[in-house]
Amino acid sequence: MSKTNDVVGLGNALMDFLIEVGEDTLLEFSLKKGEMHLVEEEKAKQILNKIEQEKLQIEFVPGGSAANTLKGVAFLGGKAILCGKVGKDKQGLNYVQQMEEHGVNTRINKHEHKLTGHAVTFITPDAQRTFSVHLGAALHLGKEEVLEEDIIASKILHLEGYQLEGDTKEIVLQAMEIACKNNTLISLDLADPGVIRRNKKWLHRIVRDYVDILFVNEKEAKEFTDLEEEKAALGLSKFVKIAVVKIGERGSIICGDEQMHYIAPFPATVIDTTGAGDTYAAGFLYGYCCGWSLEKCGKLGSLFASKVVEQKGMRIKHLDAEELKERVE
Repeated sequence: MSKTNDVVGLGNALMDFLIEVGEDTLLEFSLKKGEMHLVEEEKAKQILNKIEQEKLQIEFVPGGSAANTLKGVAFLGGKAILCGKVGKDKQGLNYVQQMEEHGVNTRINKHEHKLTGHAVTFITPDAQRTFSVHLGAALHLGKEEVLEEDIIASKILHLEGYQLEGDTKEIVLQAMEIACKNNTLISLDLADPGVIRRNKKWLHRIVRDYVDILFVNEKEAKEFTDLEEEKAALGLSKFVKIAVVKIGERGSIICGDEQMHYIAPFPATVIDTTGAGDTYAAGFLYGYCCGWSLEKCGKLGSLFASKVVEQKGMRIKHLDAEELKERVE
């Protein structure tokens, strides 16, 4: 089968609840700043009740790491498919509708008894994000719901680190096996230092054996390699074909094809970093599917991310995709 799709992704289909808070509020919720915290249903209800009691303003955006990346790929003109699961509720219907409005082909089934998962994103004044995540229906994606033909027909299978632990772990491994057997490259965003810390030894093996393109930020790189930025990029390049280390406002480092590329940041007035790393991956993967150089892929990722951080939440519809691509020519 020919590769008719650019990127297929497996992801936790989550509605993002965006909330601006002060540093003290994180302490009240017992959340460690800058990390993702998986919470059970009871804890999730407690957090939502406290948000309601304090009358904090909430903004709703369909998200999830892989879903954000696929939205970006589709926006730039690529063919993207998202596989996931939501609840048979209003939020689930809204999630699927909005993803399709972004141009993403969805393979999203609905669970009869579980609610659509959500991620409460607490945004502090320094633009850092702290997540309280209840996965809900997202945890109940079945192996039979990941279509082998979608992976075979795609150039890249994109995965998020959040799914490499817990109930979705075996499904991700199955998808990786299909990709490896059918010349589909595997892209992984490790997504969170906590995920790495809890699964470090196992993740080393999985990354080495399966992954072609690896995305990490500087904290995740340090957690995975025990090395700082540049040395971490070099260390990661021994595991994978292409290693990308995002270093925030200082840009990114790409190691691949036995070369190291430093990608300068594009100027931006940072309001909220939600989805910045996912958007960077979208620009990079779109360029890679088009056969661009690693440096040019990184530049598009960096430019795309710079536009997203200048607003609250990952919004891209108002941008001009052709203008972004022209700027990195």
